[in-house]
Amino acid sequence: MTDSIAELLDPTRLLFDLQRGNEIAQRFSRCLVPEEIANHVTDGLVETFGSAFARIWLLEPDQTTLKLVASSGMYTHINGAFARVPMGAYKVGKIAQNRVSFLSNHLADEPWVGNREWAIANQIQGFAGYPLAIQGRVIGVLATFSLHAMEPEFLEVLQTLCTIVSIALDTALQHQAEKQTWQSFAQHPAFHHLSLSDQLASLLKSARLTLVGTEQSLSLPLTYVFLQAADALNRVNCAYCRLIYTTETVAIEAIVPTSDQAVRDPNKIVHSAFGELLFAVSCLGGVLQTQTGVNQKAIQVSIKIPYLGAVSGDCVQIQCTLPVLQMAFTHLAFLAGLTVCDGDADAPLLTDDLTQIHAKRVLWIQQSAQTLPKGVKAKVDLTITPGQLRDAIAAVARGESWGIESDAEVQPMLSERELEMMTLLAEGLRDRDIANYLVISESTVKFHMNNVLAKLKARTRYQALHQVVLNGWI
Repeated sequence: MTDSIAELLDPTRLLFDLQRGNEIAQRFSRCLVPEEIANHVTDGLVETFGSAFARIWLLEPDQTTLKLVASSGMYTHINGAFARVPMGAYKVGKIAQNRVSFLSNHLADEPWVGNREWAIANQIQGFAGYPLAIQGRVIGVLATFSLHAMEPEFLEVLQTLCTIVSIALDTALQHQAEKQTWQSFAQHPAFHHLSLSDQLASLLKSARLTLVGTEQSLSLPLTYVFLQAADALNRVNCAYCRLIYTTETVAIEAIVPTSDQAVRDPNKIVHSAFGELLFAVSCLGGVLQTQTGVNQKAIQVSIKIPYLGAVSGDCVQIQCTLPVLQMAFTHLAFLAGLTVCDGDADAPLLTDDLTQIHAKRVLWIQQSAQTLPKGVKAKVDLTITPGQLRDAIAAVARGESWGIESDAEVQPMLSERELEMMTLLAEGLRDRDIANYLVISESTVKFHMNNVLAKLKARTRYQALHQVVLNGWI
């Protein structure tokens, strides 16, 4: 079935549309406001792919209603008849409830359309609705309407974009929830001014809590992470917990008993309880570890985080398009004793975003076998150690290169003629058509194409075209 679908796709068109979809995703990179992310997406679908209009609904905290938060194109208001849609109601509510996407290129003929005359009058032909979900948990719905039939390549891109949007929205929604919690702490000074051990004791009702070391004042984000951890420990019936202060770190060590039903996979309960906490712990430079006891009747949970004031090394900016890379390299930076800063133009920049390589001191995060963008000063990947990362940052800060073996490893620029040919190839032209367009022989076209493959170390033209598009050369 998958092979038959793949055969229907035009690889050149799909590659081009994927690049355009990536441009939409870059609009909301590192944004932590759900409504802004949603507006970037709907605006992008209208401006980039020519949708008649596009909308995003987000599931409200009560889990019973979808709220319209973004609308672009023919309709830009978010307070109309579909401002709030109950779960299971209309097509949008059904998509959220059943977690099943719905596609149609004959909207006026669909029996569920309440106003068929509206679709005909406005010449709306295509409709695509996708659930925005994370691990089976729905957070919203994206819907786009088109004046023409939707191509299979666009639908493939739309599904990929929905995955990226779901991750970004989920991260933003969690951030908003954490921000509200921090604000609520600030509004309740009686609780806020309690020591962390007293706050943990009030949350861990059934656990025996022990304080080790001299208690110190902690920053609000660090305090919040440990309160989150206490809440998670409470949910898994933590039996014993130690709060440990050392000269450099603060830690929680806990013992969680496992039931007979959980013996087969004891870590499963810990993963479900602490999975969302891992990102926050990592971004603060901490480590979250679990270890199953010998008899598998208990699990040891350890969370250790350095004091923010203890990190005072060189400064580095980290701007990644993928949240997992942002988390991983933020964690590595803390372990390396580096200070992660934002907006410091003089600080080295660690990134996988091609739009950021105009900066003066760029450390490129290498993925797979892609060649290096021109202008980067260092190359790193996920195999790097904290010590190596510290050395790379220091080298780039001194104006030196790091991890780049030779100039040949840096991406070669194609000639003006070669770029012209790749542009025509991206438009779907064959060698004969390219030769006629440029008024040259077909053998000359093949000669230049072979040069492109050699320079980019690509096996096929489509691999070369992918690199050219990815690097923003066309």
